[in-house]
Amino acid sequence: MIEENKVTVGRASIDEDVNTGNEKKPEFEEIKELGKASISTSKGNIHCLTVIGQIEGHMVLPPQNKTTKYEHVIPQLVAIEESEEIDGLLLVLNTVGGDVEAGLAIAEMIASMSKPTVSLVLGGGHSIGVPMAVSTKYSFIAPSATMTIHPIRLNGMVIGVPQTYEYFDRMQDRVVQFVTKNSKISKENFRELMLKTGELANDVGTVLFGEEAVQHGLIDETGGLKDALKKLYELIEEKKKSKLNISGENEKMPEGLQ
Repeated sequence: MIEENKVTVGRASIDEDVNTGNEKKPEFEEIKELGKASISTSKGNIHCLTVIGQIEGHMVLPPQNKTTKYEHVIPQLVAIEESEEIDGLLLVLNTVGGDVEAGLAIAEMIASMSKPTVSLVLGGGHSIGVPMAVSTKYSFIAPSATMTIHPIRLNGMVIGVPQTYEYFDRMQDRVVQFVTKNSKISKENFRELMLKTGELANDVGTVLFGEEAVQHGLIDETGGLKDALKKLYELIEEKKKSKLNISGENEKMPEGLQ
């Protein structure tokens, strides 16, 4: 029987038809092209997804820019959620921001995942990277990392009418609603940081360093890779225990009540 083509997410590789003679794509190629890797240990299988450079949306950015393409990330998130081999997601961010709708789309998908998720901000999690950083179940930031919070910007032609301002305000409200829903920061505090003057040269907004982001309630804790992995494995263990408890209760219930 000829084996059909299949995608194995847990190993971050693509199996080709056995009769073609093609070997599995090396894992380092997956890391190079898509910035992803899967790690299997006795504590659980985790998938590491990196968001680096600029988040590319509907417009293709110049080739010299380091980008994270949302059409690459979104299918990965669907596959991670559905894969029985993957127990949790580690999201590593070092991004300057980018397309607002693409960033929010990725953040919404991560926030709606049922599997344990942990984020780690290294270097920077600026602009639309802020919603992505808070979209996981638990978030970390390196002490030396920074997060820039500022109003939404628009490139290209702007029509000078009141409706333009209302459109900007509604777009900003989407970001504010998401961030405050998925973190401990209040709407008033986040808007105040977003509209602060005098801190950014020729711009409005605030730069938060690692500990400051935690103090404002934006990020849960300062830490590094070791802390993020430890927390993710803890969440995976809790989820496994909760599944065992639920299955045990169902076995004890009378058949008519199940």
